[in-house]
Amino acid sequence: MTTPYRHVLALACAGLATLAASSPVRADNDAALTVYRSDSAALYASQGDGAVDAGYAVVRERRSLALAAGVHDVVVGDLPLHLDAEALDLSFPEGGAQLISQRLLLAQGSNAALAGLLGHTVDVLGSGGEVLASGILLRTGDGLLVRDPIGNTTLVRSYAAVRTAGTDFPTGTRLMLRIDAQRSGQTAVVLSYPTSGLGWRAAYAATLQRGPTCRMQFESRASIANRSGRDWHDIRLSLIAGAPNFAKASAPRPMMMQAGRLGASAEALPQQSTLADYRSYALPAAVDLPDGSVSQLPLYATRSVACERTALFETGNRWLPPQPMLNRNFDQHGGGAIVSTLKLTAFDSLPAGYLRVQTADRHGIPQFIGEGRIDDTPKGSDASITLGTAFDLRAVRTRTAFSVDQAARTLDEAFRIDLGNTSDTKRTVTVREHPSRWRQWSLLSSSSKPRRQTPDTLEFRIEVPAHGKAVLNYALRYRWTAEQTPQP
Repeated sequence: MTTPYRHVLALACAGLATLAASSPVRADNDAALTVYRSDSAALYASQGDGAVDAGYAVVRERRSLALAAGVHDVVVGDLPLHLDAEALDLSFPEGGAQLISQRLLLAQGSNAALAGLLGHTVDVLGSGGEVLASGILLRTGDGLLVRDPIGNTTLVRSYAAVRTAGTDFPTGTRLMLRIDAQRSGQTAVVLSYPTSGLGWRAAYAATLQRGPTCRMQFESRASIANRSGRDWHDIRLSLIAGAPNFAKASAPRPMMMQAGRLGASAEALPQQSTLADYRSYALPAAVDLPDGSVSQLPLYATRSVACERTALFETGNRWLPPQPMLNRNFDQHGGGAIVSTLKLTAFDSLPAGYLRVQTADRHGIPQFIGEGRIDDTPKGSDASITLGTAFDLRAVRTRTAFSVDQAARTLDEAFRIDLGNTSDTKRTVTVREHPSRWRQWSLLSSSSKPRRQTPDTLEFRIEVPAHGKAVLNYALRYRWTAEQTPQP
């Protein structure tokens, strides 16, 4: 039993001998980071420890390797925990060396952080602070394997802490390179790789302004989350809006800290450009993204934007059946709450994100009144969100007539909608109906003229007085051909 165990240790020591003698790697603080949009709740959560395997970013950083002439191995550390091993790329912009092979050594299990110290000099400490072993860390699996300066190897299974010299604690993912160098000395390399734990989305804030028309002060920010397991300092940052396809399930995938009002000059705002089918925002200055943080940076200058508020009562949707629906009990919606919506026209391309809306109370204090998601919205297109349920408005929908004439292949149906308003001000309610029994229909009569009529929508605007009621009546006729007649 003893011999096989010693043999395994010998192999482990031999396999890591090159690692222990690896050349040091120095980062030149010349990194560019491209972060893609992600809506992962884990990235933006105000609580949660450790790296998050969500989001997608591409890192390009310049490093300096201390190379020896000839073929030898070099280990590059200080990498994020989640990488796409098949997309790693390393180049020598100044020549003088050739990459023979590369191997990603993955951090695994509860010792992922310690794996970053492989090949480094460490002190393994006991519960009382005593040093149990000192030397080069060779393995972090079932215990810590440490080789001291005179060549003795110790396996420590029970320990309290691991101490290493220096101010940096490398992360647990490392890249082993086999390089053929023409000469010894410091050599510049460019390392590119995708990683997860990074993502961004737009964060919009709107304050409704007083006055007879709907206008709001509109702020646009980029919320950038870093849960990659690594700090990023003085990086050049680009943000990509859009939704590229990610084919590999194993690859990285794509409340907040609030500061005061974010103001920025035009020079401090991201430079926007087109990137293939997507939109790119390049930040004008280097930024810091500490691990475990959500940073907010200006996206567009704050401006006053026209808007439209609607009290909406909507029944049904734009679904159409494969054949006429002649059952009397079809579409039994009886009414209920009226929702408050907000619509604006995009003054520029608005990346997907969340819009938080507030308005001043009677004391002039801004109060939150709703939040909703805005999808990617091209310039000039409309973006709408639902703010919430109107407290003082109610609606009741009642079918008042129904008849089917099989010989004439027609169906007549009528509805009454009772609207109530208990507030101190007159309100306008938009009633949006979706005639969904069949695609061919016409409006026979209505107590109010429709504001809008399309093949799948019938919309009215009804004035409801303060502390009062209003009624809408309308009747429809559906028609179908002999070939479209439903089969019994």
